[in-house]
Amino acid sequence: MLNNRDFALLRSKSLGGSDIGAILGLSHYRTAVDVWMEKTGKQIDPKDHIALRFGQFAEEFVASEYARATQSILATHDSAVIHPEYDYMHGHIDRFVLEDGVTVMDETGRIHAKRILECKTANPFAQSDWGDVGSDQVPLSYLVQCAWYMMLTNLQQTDLAVLFGNTDFRVYCIQRDAELEDIILNRAKDFWQSHVLGDTPPPAHSEADLNKLFKNSAPNKVLEASSASYELIQKLKDLNTQIKQQEEDVDEIKQKIMEQMQDAEVLTYQGQTLASWKTPKPSFRLDSKELSKSHPELVKQFQIPIQNSRRFVLKEIP
Repeated sequence: MLNNRDFALLRSKSLGGSDIGAILGLSHYRTAVDVWMEKTGKQIDPKDHIALRFGQFAEEFVASEYARATQSILATHDSAVIHPEYDYMHGHIDRFVLEDGVTVMDETGRIHAKRILECKTANPFAQSDWGDVGSDQVPLSYLVQCAWYMMLTNLQQTDLAVLFGNTDFRVYCIQRDAELEDIILNRAKDFWQSHVLGDTPPPAHSEADLNKLFKNSAPNKVLEASSASYELIQKLKDLNTQIKQQEEDVDEIKQKIMEQMQDAEVLTYQGQTLASWKTPKPSFRLDSKELSKSHPELVKQFQIPIQNSRRFVLKEIP
């Protein structure tokens, strides 16, 4: 049985199901750079936020609802499943669906379950990302995670049970796809060999990635721009000018609409609400300046240093 320390060590030394979506650029929460930094020990993400904790807490409930809806026998398997050929690939399966009287794994390590069960919770506002109940139309990051687990276990189906909010429970059925598995396996092998073992970062796909890769600047270091970089700077400045003009146009149009509304709270057209202009409820904020004047010793007691990220600034060119 894996304890938290063992599981954290396993995560840092191998690729898991939650990593593959990030490696393929399909995750909304992590990137390939995040995975690379974790696996090479350059950054340890504690992964301790309320959404994650709620998902872990709700897993048991989602599994019980699946068992109730399908009359299935479920079993947990505490140990991670390791790829038979590539020991740096692992999966921690939520549940296995079993035949009556059958154990998950025999003494040879062969898995005898009917299928895999993955348990998820999702925001009700994200229902448009999901297809018809019973289909395999699920977010791609979940699809490749399920494919990863079927590759590891040699099972042919994964049922993905998801609870939207606290009212909408659905089950999606994902069949094994050899072509998709080949793509995932090859990408995982390349990522591990080229980036993790080679200690070479994958391409950045966002400003956040670049801030992680180049967190610290070299004081007083000056780099001469290439002609391509100079052209990009000019293009960026042109785009910023266009954006500024569009923002001014937006402000002008809003002003005209507000002038028409005057003291009306709602603007309608043929029974349809177009806009509202209401006074929000009063809110309260801490007056830090006044607090500093009245109780400077108290402010100093609770001050903490903040490490700001590097700031990109365009300079005027004469």
